Order: sequence, then structure tokens, then C-alpha cells
Amino acid sequence: MAAAEVEDVGDVIISKDLGFLPIPKRLRHDPKHPIKFTMLLNITFGLASTFIASNLYYCQPILIQLAKSFNVTYTEVSNIPTLVQAGYATGLLFLSPLGDLVRRRPLILLLVFCSGSLTIGLAVTKSLHAFEALGYLVGVFTVTPMVLMPLAADLAPPERKASAISVVLSGLLFGILLARVLAGVISQFVTWRVVYYMAIGAQGAVLAMLYFVLPDYPARNHDMTYFKILRTMAKFTVTEPLLIQACLINIASSAVFTSFWVTLTFLLGGPPYYYSTLDIGLFGLVGMFGVAMGPVLGRITDRLIPWYATLFSTVFLSISQAIHTGAGGINVGAIIVACFGIDSFRQMQQVSLTTAVWGIDPSARARLNAVLVISLFIGQVMGTSVGTKVFVEHGWRASTGLSMALCGWQLSILFLRGPHCGLKTWVGWQGGWEARRSVVEQRHRNATVAADPEKGLAEEDTGSVGGTIMQEPADEEKRIEKTTSKNDDTGMVDSSRLVQ
Repeated sequence: MAAAEVEDVGDVIISKDLGFLPIPKRLRHDPKHPIKFTMLLNITFGLASTFIASNLYYCQPILIQLAKSFNVTYTEVSNIPTLVQAGYATGLLFLSPLGDLVRRRPLILLLVFCSGSLTIGLAVTKSLHAFEALGYLVGVFTVTPMVLMPLAADLAPPERKASAISVVLSGLLFGILLARVLAGVISQFVTWRVVYYMAIGAQGAVLAMLYFVLPDYPARNHDMTYFKILRTMAKFTVTEPLLIQACLINIASSAVFTSFWVTLTFLLGGPPYYYSTLDIGLFGLVGMFGVAMGPVLGRITDRLIPWYATLFSTVFLSISQAIHTGAGGINVGAIIVACFGIDSFRQMQQVSLTTAVWGIDPSARARLNAVLVISLFIGQVMGTSVGTKVFVEHGWRASTGLSMALCGWQLSILFLRGPHCGLKTWVGWQGGWEARRSVVEQRHRNATVAADPEKGLAEEDTGSVGGTIMQEPADEEKRIEKTTSKNDDTGMVDSSRLVQ
């Protein structure tokens, strides 16, 4: 896109996307009249995530039909899901960080347009190799939810950030479940190509909806270049203890989640259940009920320090997995409880980890999110491959026992760093046990007032602390002295090490 379209300088209001596409007047970014982030707008973000994320999973239930259509073996057609996921990983690494560099409205519209256009090729091609190549490219451009999520956090008021993220994440998880259900049902009665015709229509509808609803928002980091963005991503992965902690937890948790859903088909299809494919598919509806709990759990996350929200969700995720380990192969009721619990608390955990990590640097949310989601992808691969191998060779209890061990790993990694550690603290426990976000923020405001009365009063008036969750200091007097000294040098209070 044109350089002139990337920046929003001063009071200049940009009127066109990509240099030619008019932006509706009510959606143009006006610093004097910022757009209010409503629940309707949040739900729109969630719906867009649902039907875009579905692109990654339409192919999985229809592999048998694809093999027959292209006249190839099951082994050859099994490469398709792998290539789609590989494309998605490529997009996460190289496209989603652009959210920290350019305006996100034109970026999102362009991504949806590209994924929708490439899906046309999936619907009409008669070549397996062309289908594989197009599937990879569709995966590359299916990163829209990863751009929408940081945008929702930027637009939402401080007290609603976690719930705003949870709505978008709920939409993404709905897309994963819905794609499998829709593709399985449609291909049962008509040709598999209709699945992709439906996907084209869904993406066209999302593109139109976003054009008329998605607000413009100024670009960040005008001093950065694309390659500098990529370098800082690499730097974050080795220099930020909080990010590394979150990624290690995320890998293990994602492996538990993926292993559960992949091996569930084998468990329900064999003894003692012998359920049909349709019956097994209906368990996805139970998962949807768990996903629907996301906004409710997001409100809980908004009230807690992220560390405690992660602890809460990880404990209940472990309990759900323990129920499955103890009785999943004996009583279907245990599986239903596990379906609901694993989906609900895995989602809450992801929101709390994301909320914490984004506090490292609000101007780098897209990059931080990309690193966090890549760790999720690694966990998915591990859960699919290792979980399936253990199940096939040693049975369901061994597979679920491995998942229990991964739950224990998550808790051990979480307790290496306490809830109020400084950003550069690798291991330790600082600042007490306070779990309530409001109390910690008030303490920060009190400290800020003592160090800089004018800034403290301004924060009291706005009711926020820069839109971030502040850590309780390990030693209040030392922090006040430190920020006062910094203020004497620069005229500003340095609270960067207080952000979680």
C-alpha cells in the first residue's frame, strides 16, 4: 500500500484504503472523536474470526472424498491439512506482524479478499497439486483473526480488554468446530466442492461486513521497517521472561487440547462405545457450549491479575483432564464433562496469557501475539503426533496420562515466576499475593501521585493506568524513589517495568 496511506499524522483524517477504496465517513479515524468500541463491534470481530478461521479446517472431514475425486491414495491426500497448517504458520510469522507497522483496516480487508479469491481455486481445480498449492496459500492469508485480536485490545476500554479478546478468540474456536461440522454434513449429501463454494460466499459476506463496520485506526511504529519488526520478534523470544513463560505454558496446554480432540474419535469409535461418525461429530456441539463460556470467563479475567487468571484456568483444565483420565474410557458422562471443561478453561487460559504478554509492550502487540500463536501451533503439532502415537500403541489411559503430565508441567512453569514479578525477572516471587486488578492499579496510582502529582491526578480522572495491568511493587518505597529519579531526568514517570 502507498506510504502516504500508512501514517496518520496529527489531525489528518485518512479517507481511502489502499489509495483508492473510500472509507465510510463514520469509520474514519478522528482523534477528536474516537469511535466507541461497542459489544456489537466486538461480536462482528468474533463472527469474522469464525468464518475466516474455518478455512483451515474444511478439508479435514472430507479427505476421503478428496482422495476419490482426485483418484489418489489416502496417503497422498493426507498432505493437504499439513500444507494448509504450514501456510498458516507462514502467515503468522510473516504477515500478522504487519499489524504493528501498517493501518489494520486495509490490511484486514486485503487479507480477507486474498483468502476468498484463492478459495475459488480450491472449489474448481481438478488437480491435486494445484489444490495443495492453493491450500497452502489460503492458509498464509487466513491470519485475519490474529490481526483483529490486537485491534480489539487497542479499541476496547481498559476494563474490558480481556473480555474483548475472549469474544474474538471464541469466534476463532467456533470456526474450528463449525468448519468440521459443516464440511462433514455438506459432503455427506452433495459434492465436497459445495463446501468451498459456501466458504467463498462466507468470506465475501465477511469482507462486505468488515468494509461497513471495521473502524480505521492509525498505524503504529512509524520508525520501524518490516525487517526490523521481524528482528524484534526474534529478540522477544529470548529476552522476555514473561513471553517465554507464556509460550512454554501455551505449548503444553495446546498439546493437551489437540490430543484430546484428535484421540476422542478413536476412543468413541472403539470399545466400549462403538459410536458412528455422526454421533462422534455431535460431541463438537459440547465443545461449542464450552467456547460460548469464553466471554463470561473473560469478565473474570478482567477482574484478576493475569497470573491468577492463568492459575485458575490451568487448575480447572487439569481437573477436567483428570476426569477424562480417570473415567473417559468407562463412562461417556466423563467425556462430556471433559469436553466442556477443556474447551472452556483452555480458552480462559489463552486469554489470560495473551493479556499478560501484551503488557510487555503495547506498541508490539501484533508481534507478541504472533510469537504466542506460533507456540500454540507447535503445541498442536505435538499434541496431534505424540498424542496419537501414544494412544495407538498404549491405549487411551496412557494418552490421557501424558496429558496430565503436561498439565503438571504448566503449573510448574507458572510458579517459577510470581504474579507481581518485574518484566526482567526470570525466576522469583515479588510483591505479595494480591490477586485483584483494581487493588493493584490503585496502589500504582497512589505511587504515581507520590512521584508525580499531576500525572497521578490525570490517571484518576481517566480511571485507567495507560490501559495496562500494573504489577504490585516488591518494595513500594524503592519504586517511588526510582520513578522520581527517572522523572527528574526526563520529565516522565517510567512505569515500563511495572506492566504485566
